[in-house]
Amino acid sequence: MKEKGQKKIVSIKVKLLAIILPVVIAIIILLVGFLYFISKNIIKEYSENLLSSSIENQTNQIEAWLSENLSAFKAIKQSIEQTKPKKEQLQAILDSYYSFHDNYPEGLYIADENGNLITATESGKNEADPIQSVWYQEGLTRWNMGFTKAYTNAKGEEVISASGILDDASDTMKVISVDLTLERISIIVNSYIEMEQARAFLVSSSDGTILAHHQNDLISTKLSASQDAFMQSVWQKVAQRDLKMAEIGENMTAFSEIQGTDWILVSYIPTNVIYADIDGVRNVMMIIGLLFIILLAVLVERVVHIVIRPVKELIKVITAMTNGDFTVQVKVRSSDEIGVMSGYVEQFILSMRQMIASIHAMSDKLSAQAGDSDTISEQMYDASKHQSQSMRELNSTVEQLSLSVGEIAEHATTLAMVVADAKEDGDQVDNRMQETVKISQNGKMDLQDVSNAMNNIDASVKKLQQVINEVGNASEEITNITEIIGNIADQTALLSLNASIEAARAGDAGRGFAVVATEIGQLANTSADAVHNIEGLIGQINGLVKDTIKQTKESVENINHSSSLVEDTLKTFDSIFGNIDQVNGLVHELIKKVEKVDDVATNVAAISEQQAASSEEILATSESMVRQVDNITGNSESVSEGAKELTSSAEELYQQIARFKIREEAGGQ
Repeated sequence: MKEKGQKKIVSIKVKLLAIILPVVIAIIILLVGFLYFISKNIIKEYSENLLSSSIENQTNQIEAWLSENLSAFKAIKQSIEQTKPKKEQLQAILDSYYSFHDNYPEGLYIADENGNLITATESGKNEADPIQSVWYQEGLTRWNMGFTKAYTNAKGEEVISASGILDDASDTMKVISVDLTLERISIIVNSYIEMEQARAFLVSSSDGTILAHHQNDLISTKLSASQDAFMQSVWQKVAQRDLKMAEIGENMTAFSEIQGTDWILVSYIPTNVIYADIDGVRNVMMIIGLLFIILLAVLVERVVHIVIRPVKELIKVITAMTNGDFTVQVKVRSSDEIGVMSGYVEQFILSMRQMIASIHAMSDKLSAQAGDSDTISEQMYDASKHQSQSMRELNSTVEQLSLSVGEIAEHATTLAMVVADAKEDGDQVDNRMQETVKISQNGKMDLQDVSNAMNNIDASVKKLQQVINEVGNASEEITNITEIIGNIADQTALLSLNASIEAARAGDAGRGFAVVATEIGQLANTSADAVHNIEGLIGQINGLVKDTIKQTKESVENINHSSSLVEDTLKTFDSIFGNIDQVNGLVHELIKKVEKVDDVATNVAAISEQQAASSEEILATSESMVRQVDNITGNSESVSEGAKELTSSAEELYQQIARFKIREEAGGQ
């Protein structure tokens, strides 16, 4: 079925026939017309030549006929003039010429100036006044016999006369004459016509009188008085002395003058007679042309069919190609333009097969790649979603870490302050220990005066007990400080571990933070070690202080109870002095440790501040990474949608390519 709006197909064969046949018909018609025109002109020219020759021959024959008759008349006239016959002899001569010739059956006759008419005895010619007759009047004008104009004689016959003066040596003027009937002249004129169906008539140029005509009723009539258009036209040409051959009305007409007369011979033939043969030839040519057209139409149809057949095969091939079938074959059977076109179409089919096969393979590959891209894009989208979630969790962890680092910084600052206070207390303990050393030295120096200075010793012991109590209190404070520092170090180590874990999760973005976390962890470990050392020293100090307090109490009790124990007291004092030296050394070491702890606390505070700044940078970086991950998620979603569209396009391309067949199917048709 034809699709809606599809134009109706007109075959090339019909178009070529519609173009060639009208052209051929027009050419044949023009050729027939041209041949008809040429033939008509040839026949016209031939007819004109023939008519001209005919009228010339007619004229010659009429002139010869007239000359013959006139010569005979002149001979008779000369014979009479030479013999000068008498009346009886003259009558005998006239009687001898009566019915002598068919042209002048009445013979000759003579009239004198007295009005006497001499005729043959058997002649019935009779005129009342011959002197007034046309023949007599014109005869008086010439010695030699000549023809008169046409007139009607006494019998009512239309005649012309040959008359002239007769010189018979008499004193009487005589005119000899002989009559020729116009009817006879008409017979003579028409008998000389050479062309079939041609007509001729004789006319007087002086007055237009018809002297001879095949229609007897027109003889002696005037051309000017005729109602016939042809006769009127002839008269106009005669009157104008235009004697050229011409077509007048429907007649080809020729004119010729009769020498010795004022007569004009008019010969004519109808043009339909002239062109009858050419019309027949035209009809034959038309029939032949029609047959030729039919034959040529059949021949052209066959030739066009043979020429167009490869085009139809190409149309079938192109139609199959349009429907996607490239399994068709093109047979190149000629080396003309159609053959060349067929060859190019065959090359095009081969190229299209290769191209479609390549596109088909590419579409399969594209479809597979599109499927893979779709899967990968979905995986990327899921991974980006997980990454976005992880980055948000990392961001939360970094925020918590930042808070923890802030707390660490605050605790580190507090630690630094506490350590500073501990350093001040250590300085005070050192001062007091110096004083105690001095006092101990003085006590050793004044040990001999123990008894005298028991009260002072008692007071000094009391002061010593107070100082030892203060040292115990200071050691307890140092213990508390070290516990705080230990807790801070443990929390810092725990935060460093968490930071290292989160930095490991953050990958490259968390490397700097991992370094900071490592430093913080090392610092926390160092602080913890220092705290443990301090705790150990403080434990020793506390033990010594407790022993000192116990011994001091015992000394006080012994001093209070017995002076005998002075020596023991001296020994005890020596022991105390030694312990004080040890305590002094331990205090110095404690001060050094406290200074070291102060430095460590200061470094921890600085590192904590740097760590806080770094955590803020990490937080900003984490937020930027979250935004980037969100962008990656959006792009992954766009990539996923693009992959789906690519998959759809690949499937559509596959469906489009599947329309084309480039090889025969198994069990193909």
